[in-house]
Amino acid sequence: MRLSIQAWLDYHLPEPADLLFALEVAQTADQRLVEDLLSVGGTGVLTPIAADDGLGRRTWARGAGRVTARYTATVEIERPVTVLRGLGADDVKALPAGVVPYLFPSRYCEADRLDTMVRREFGEVTGGDKVAAMVDWVRAHLTYEPSGDTGTTAIDTLIARRGVCRDYSHLLIAMGRAADIPARMVGAYAWALEPEDFHAVVEVWLDGGWRLVDPTGLVPEEGIARIGVGRDATDISFLTIFGRADLIEQTVSVKRLDA
Repeated sequence: MRLSIQAWLDYHLPEPADLLFALEVAQTADQRLVEDLLSVGGTGVLTPIAADDGLGRRTWARGAGRVTARYTATVEIERPVTVLRGLGADDVKALPAGVVPYLFPSRYCEADRLDTMVRREFGEVTGGDKVAAMVDWVRAHLTYEPSGDTGTTAIDTLIARRGVCRDYSHLLIAMGRAADIPARMVGAYAWALEPEDFHAVVEVWLDGGWRLVDPTGLVPEEGIARIGVGRDATDISFLTIFGRADLIEQTVSVKRLDA
């Protein structure tokens, strides 16, 4: 699948602030960048750095007043549909060192508070079958709508039974970790997402590799272009501002070129 991606950010900073952008599509085995360009206005020198787990990159800048960022990319995605059922869970003692941190609770994914719930709801199944059952549970029990609070955690979402992509992802991640299955959050662009925006999905570690899944069920996994990964929403923000800022405009567009 070939995608054309465009993102536009327009902010006003009342005073100088440091900015950390995460807008660029990661170059991986299953998504190949044909071309891309990040253009930032209202800042000084741009300094790229490697992102978490070496997947993708972030870019530091310092700006004030009106700051804009435009990102355009063409990406080829060759990724089969994710099939979770039948995959085995790895022995935690044999996990690669870089995967182990994704077993632990994090700011928005309180896995340690979901042990009882996960054992009760999913105790009879294992591995990929358990994760698939969790995905089905999340989709059946949550309603996709804004919660009114951008700081909601997995427990908040479990109680409210509603949320957006970040909330669905936080809950699935916390449930997976509570079952001793490594899970991480993925910031992405997604084809066929309505309304168009940045998207948050999940990767779970099964049978020796990361498996991509959209817990909302809103987009096909083969139409997802990863930007970066992390423990939760803290690590995948498309723009982190170390100071004050007012949003003027933000748009995302993802079009399929080979339909």
